[in-house]
Amino acid sequence: MQGPSKKTGEYYISTIGSNLAKVSEFAGVDRSRTYTNNISEISQYLGVEAARQAIINEMYDTLEGAGLDVDIRHLLTVSDVMTSEGAVRAIGRHGVSGTKHSILARSAFEVTVTHLLQAGVIGERDKLRGVTENIIVGQPVALGTGSVDLYYIPENV
Repeated sequence: MQGPSKKTGEYYISTIGSNLAKVSEFAGVDRSRTYTNNISEISQYLGVEAARQAIINEMYDTLEGAGLDVDIRHLLTVSDVMTSEGAVRAIGRHGVSGTKHSILARSAFEVTVTHLLQAGVIGERDKLRGVTENIIVGQPVALGTGSVDLYYIPENV
């Protein structure tokens, strides 16, 4: 048990590890004030929206603790992508980045040779529709000024 909180003067218990289901069984535990940073456990017991909010809180606290000022909308976007399919997915080759349809986008993240070899073996084609794959092949990205063709026809021709 820790001493009184500097903010509230109340006593609290801090643990290494987490078990929300078991902790909530104890009499005297205020479930509305119980906290964990275990995103998987939050998702399992409280749902994906609670996990999404926990992801935002943890990213914000981490960045703020490092003295970085990041617009909250970036954190909202990341958390939305991580939870968009109804479950928490990591941002990594086994999560969000590994499920992209583009061969080049998948290979740009980590295991490049593996993705390229697998695509070559099965004859997979990349339609070059995303930002990453167009940058890799040196083509303009079909966004902003890259999404239009502008022609000038002089009047004196």
